[in-house]
Amino acid sequence: MKAAALHTVTSTPELPAYVPSGNECELFEHAWRRRLPVLLKGPTGCGKTRFVAHMAARLGLPLHTVACHDDLTAADLTGRYLLRGGDTVWTDGPLTRAVREGGICYLDEVVEARKDVTVVLHPLTDDRRILPLERTGEELVAPNSFMLVVSYNPGYQTLLKALKPSTRQRFVAIEFDFLPPEQEIGVVSAESGLSPERVRPLVGLAGRLRALKGHDLEEGVSTRLVVYCATLIAAGTSVADAVLAGMIEPLTDDADVKAALLDVARAVIG
Repeated sequence: MKAAALHTVTSTPELPAYVPSGNECELFEHAWRRRLPVLLKGPTGCGKTRFVAHMAARLGLPLHTVACHDDLTAADLTGRYLLRGGDTVWTDGPLTRAVREGGICYLDEVVEARKDVTVVLHPLTDDRRILPLERTGEELVAPNSFMLVVSYNPGYQTLLKALKPSTRQRFVAIEFDFLPPEQEIGVVSAESGLSPERVRPLVGLAGRLRALKGHDLEEGVSTRLVVYCATLIAAGTSVADAVLAGMIEPLTDDADVKAALLDVARAVIG
């Protein structure tokens, strides 16, 4: 059987590298042109954030990225009054700046934010496309160039941290997963500088470890971790040390699980 050709990864300083796995680029562009909000869902490290950066550059749009966390409030997104030189001055948050100026506001792992954050997003995700600012008395209308994008990892969903159905159904949703092996080899090789032949067993190992998700592991090996591992090898680190530091240690602290993963690594890589 003829081996599949490696996918060449090209990029420029203006356009971050990204290898499409389907029609996600076209879907995203159509959503932006039709002023539809987009929800990206998929495992950690599968390329969601890189995809948004790629599309923002491709469409020539400024990108405002917010890493969501437990303490993120609606005021962190919209803005607040701050003291400057003895005066109280209103300062826009990243969401408000994106609405005023146009461009993409990307909320990464939106389910990690507090519940009041999603309430603020609702008026921007229907045909009104407005952002009410109660503290300033303004009601901002989003320009045509504005786009709201959120992402999350369904594998981490719990009853306490999940998008409500009423929120999910306000977005066009695009599902992401890890690239097929030949494409992932091309990406890892391009990002790390390690030859495709030497990357191939690392990607094979990643596939084996991903199969353990839900059994011994909460999450599988991300493409990002494979890149880290390959980068260490390209810098001169031994394969064994690079695999341990780049692909095993980040996954677990359990000594028994770690030993089992190392056995898998030795069986795959040798």
